[in-house]
Amino acid sequence: MTTMYGIPNCDTIKKAKKLLSDNHIEFTFHDYRKDGISPELIDVFFKHLGWENVLNKRGTTYRTLSDEQKKNLNEQNAKQLLLDAPAMIKRPIILHNDNYHLGFKKEQYLEIFSI
Repeated sequence: MTTMYGIPNCDTIKKAKKLLSDNHIEFTFHDYRKDGISPELIDVFFKHLGWENVLNKRGTTYRTLSDEQKKNLNEQNAKQLLLDAPAMIKRPIILHNDNYHLGFKKEQYLEIFSI
């Protein structure tokens, strides 16, 4: 089974969902806003993907952080930021065959799902 984590109004999520649906790949979608995000789930993401990779530094939510917050980022305070603002989690994260993958590139998905 495949799980995709994200927020539904994200353009990258929409592209990833379309590619999976167009190729008849079944998946469940975990919406951070509806289904929630737990400290334990963030720990799993950090363990498998690295906290610096999971934190989306290109989004508008990150840009609203103060210079002091950005300068003092570490795994612990990044975790709290992601719990408070899940939109700062890089998207999508997918879990497929017990492996976590981050982001969406068509070529990457073609390889992951052997399409």
